[in-house]
Amino acid sequence: MQGSGWPEPCTRADELADSRERRRPGVTGRSGARPPRRVAVTSPQTRVALGGRRGPPARTPRLTPAELARAERIRALQLRRAVQALLAGGAFLVGLPLLLHLAPPLDGVRLAGVPISWLAVAVLPWPVLAGLAWWQLLRAERAETDDGVDGGPS
Repeated sequence: MQGSGWPEPCTRADELADSRERRRPGVTGRSGARPPRRVAVTSPQTRVALGGRRGPPARTPRLTPAELARAERIRALQLRRAVQALLAGGAFLVGLPLLLHLAPPLDGVRLAGVPISWLAVAVLPWPVLAGLAWWQLLRAERAETDDGVDGGPS
């Protein structure tokens, strides 16, 4: 294997140790050049996000007692309406399978070869939950425009 560019195989442990000592550390490849230095590449947005805020911390706005009372009223009303929407969604998600369990004849009804009860569980919840989210958003915005006055069920 003389002249092939590859070292002769070592037969003894001391020859192996000698061959390791002769190698130049950090040299790779046939050209004998050092590998390029590794550099982390990040987007400008990452650097900004990791860099944190510059300058003094933002001050919280000072509210007058009337503004504070209004904000607390709005928050309480929005929280009450959010709980109502959450309970409605939970009742739907728990009630639908119970309803389908109590109505076994629906298992026999098929649409495109799929039982209606399966479609009701797999497809129906998504538009209903999206509708509940939209309804909740409208009610939360209405609470802000109506100055936090609960005008009854909406």
